[in-house]
Amino acid sequence: MLYHVSEESGITRFESRPTPSGEGSAVWAVSEDRLRNYLLPRDCPRVTFFAGERTTADDRARFLGSSDAVVAFETCWLERVKQARLFCYEMLDDGFRCVDRNAGYFQNTAAVTPIDVEMIEDCLAALASRGVEIRVLPSLWDLHDAVVASTVSYSIIRMRNAVPRWT
Repeated sequence: MLYHVSEESGITRFESRPTPSGEGSAVWAVSEDRLRNYLLPRDCPRVTFFAGERTTADDRARFLGSSDAVVAFETCWLERVKQARLFCYEMLDDGFRCVDRNAGYFQNTAAVTPIDVEMIEDCLAALASRGVEIRVLPSLWDLHDAVVASTVSYSIIRMRNAVPRWT
């Protein structure tokens, strides 16, 4: 199964849309093990990470401690996260191809009809139920820089919406 998380309810068919690269169009979905990265409002900037195959023991201890995965977002987004209502659409993986295994991204060039939808009324509870450590920080930039320079596997989403980097 694959998933698409939206703030829009009642989607009965996902139509192919232009890809960010401008190379064709696709319906986007995410694997279940990376679904955690999308259980926040769409525009919420976040730094997410987990121990991958090349993560060192030192980086695992430094970044994850006893956690399997971390999702960090900024304090200024906390109220929006608490108030968000998301819809998690479930899709068959037929016709999808993996475009980024680390991020869990899949694309399908054809329209897709979801087979089920779950309303998520509490993003923080949804993350916690998946065993995710939630970090709420005044700014993501220090964590962003540290994660990128480390050996942890990561996905960094919507940083263009983050508070400005202090220099």
